[in-house]
Amino acid sequence: MDVLEIVFWWSVGLVVYVYAGYPLLAGLLARLLRRQVRQAEPGSFQPTVTVVIAAFNEAANIEETVRNKLGLDYPADKINIIVVSDESEDGTDEIVRSINDPRVRLIRQTPRAGKTSGLNLALPDATGEIVVFSDANSLYQSDALNHLVAVFADPAVGYVTGRMVYKAPDGSLTGEGCSAYMTYENALRAMETDLGSIVGVDGGVDAIRRTIYTPMNADQLPDFVQPLTVREQGYRVVYQPEALLYEDALASVNDEFRMRVRVSLRAFHALKDKAALLNPIRFGIFAWQLFSHKVLRYLAFLFMIAALAANIPLALSGDLFWRGMMVAQVAFYLLAFIGHTLRQRDLPKMVGLIYYLCVLNVASAMAWVQFLQGRKQVIWKPRT
Repeated sequence: MDVLEIVFWWSVGLVVYVYAGYPLLAGLLARLLRRQVRQAEPGSFQPTVTVVIAAFNEAANIEETVRNKLGLDYPADKINIIVVSDESEDGTDEIVRSINDPRVRLIRQTPRAGKTSGLNLALPDATGEIVVFSDANSLYQSDALNHLVAVFADPAVGYVTGRMVYKAPDGSLTGEGCSAYMTYENALRAMETDLGSIVGVDGGVDAIRRTIYTPMNADQLPDFVQPLTVREQGYRVVYQPEALLYEDALASVNDEFRMRVRVSLRAFHALKDKAALLNPIRFGIFAWQLFSHKVLRYLAFLFMIAALAANIPLALSGDLFWRGMMVAQVAFYLLAFIGHTLRQRDLPKMVGLIYYLCVLNVASAMAWVQFLQGRKQVIWKPRT
């Protein structure tokens, strides 16, 4: 076996491991370990809660989101809301002030400094035993909060994430692919919870014990760094699938791509900041989970490029097997290109998933280049 064949098989093997091998191994180990979460019956454990919503120019969504939280099936005297406006310019602040409810408070962050700084600014004013993080366009199912906080009856749990359900009302491929990918991710989170802790959260339906919140650097990704910090402190980070959040998936691949580049860039920096968690001597199985689920996942584009690059000269050698491998790879990327070009709702869902996987990996590739250049991204724009 020559060098090109070794490169090809290692590259293909790593891609298969990232998307199929790791979930399979995690599932098998989860069945053996079965670390149960000792949660209370929903509604029987109801600590005080502060919902923190970071917003920038969210006039189109903020009132519905705030009223959604006020209307949750939870004792009214045990919930309050802080909206952090990151120097919004579209009337977001005025809309929040017009909501006539003493449980709602507005904090305006000036100058604009991004979501992470906004959360750091709000947390000292949070009075709830549990702090819930919501996006400005996140709508919770009525019983979501009861399911979310019930998990904190287990003293070993420090951070909980719910289940995001992406709606694709227009049947767009971006939406369908995104929805299918989240189904896959949620299944993996359920397995990781049985292993002890998950390594990724949704960000729009998360909760933390207020006493263990740790202020973050402005450039750090809160949905990634804060759960990792909680794990560093010895607490579990778990998934609660009954706490449902609904958001519209992005129909525009350009919007989805920009968001994924931003998230991937900040994730690379987070992995660098939290590299100590990759030490299996200190963190055991979790170090393997983090390496497999995040490090290798974000670098999967490198393995895909290597597999294609190694396959080209092997196929040119005339061997039918290598030509077949080349045809398979070209067909995969051709389906992604068809999805990108046509984006029609009547195309098979598998095309949408392939298309979305390619969007994710191209976004990771661009973010990797920016990471190597030392670039950081702090502020954000609303998803449209």
